[in-house]
Amino acid sequence: MKKLVRLVPILLIFTLLLSACSSAKSFKAETDYKVSDFTFTDQNKEKVSLADLKGKPWLVMFIFTSCTTVCPPMTANMSEIQKKLKDKGIEDYNIVGFSVDPDIDTPEALKGYLKNYQVPDESKWKFLTGFSQEEIEKFSVDSFKTLVKKTEGNDQVIHGSSFMLVSQEGKVVKSYSGVSDVPKDEIVVDLENIIEDGK
Repeated sequence: MKKLVRLVPILLIFTLLLSACSSAKSFKAETDYKVSDFTFTDQNKEKVSLADLKGKPWLVMFIFTSCTTVCPPMTANMSEIQKKLKDKGIEDYNIVGFSVDPDIDTPEALKGYLKNYQVPDESKWKFLTGFSQEEIEKFSVDSFKTLVKKTEGNDQVIHGSSFMLVSQEGKVVKSYSGVSDVPKDEIVVDLENIIEDGK
């Protein structure tokens, strides 16, 4: 009986330590940029706002449909990341692509572009347009600290090739290479952890 009485405090301490460990956040943010409020149009002609996206984390990329350099590998890489997410049963997220050439990238053009890739679950993808060139150039710098620039007489647009992770609260918390040496497994783990932390 005395042994049992001595064990009770030890068990209580062990239980408290375990609960403290489990309540610790497993995702560590590297940045803390607040995404500016917006309402744009996706590839299905649906309005998508910052408020609509809040509550789930989202992966971000900047693309345009006539891109001949970084956009195709970026989109293929994001599709592979989604396959890994699907294989792990991770569902509570979105993938958001902002067009950097909105005059050309109509909803129909964005929808056609996405069809070129083997996307495991298209319902999670929001390719956004419905803003001016000036708006996207300002929005990309203000919200994501990344450059977008369309030069006169050129059908190609200068833009960043990073993927970014946005939290459930609408803050950019981490960025990753989107073209080469893409840390796909790290992105999956980060997304899994940020979802778990938000529960």
